[in-house]
Amino acid sequence: MARLVFMGRLEDVAGTGELVVMPGPVEQVLAGLDPALAVQLLGERVRMALNGRLLTDMGGVVLAQGDELAFLPPVSGG
Repeated sequence: MARLVFMGRLEDVAGTGELVVMPGPVEQVLAGLDPALAVQLLGERVRMALNGRLLTDMGGVVLAQGDELAFLPPVSGG
């Protein structure tokens, strides 16, 4: 299995901090999620980190057994 981790406001949207999913192409994994959540995760300002490394391009990313894909929303400060 692989894990999706939701940070910040994305945790509220997902209703949980993480989901366990079947490994496979990220596009396929996201297609299996609630459509409203998938739209939020694919927002242009959301960054993704695969096993702790920020991704610059999602094209062709395939989750393997034991992988962790974290979704990082934009952060604002005051």
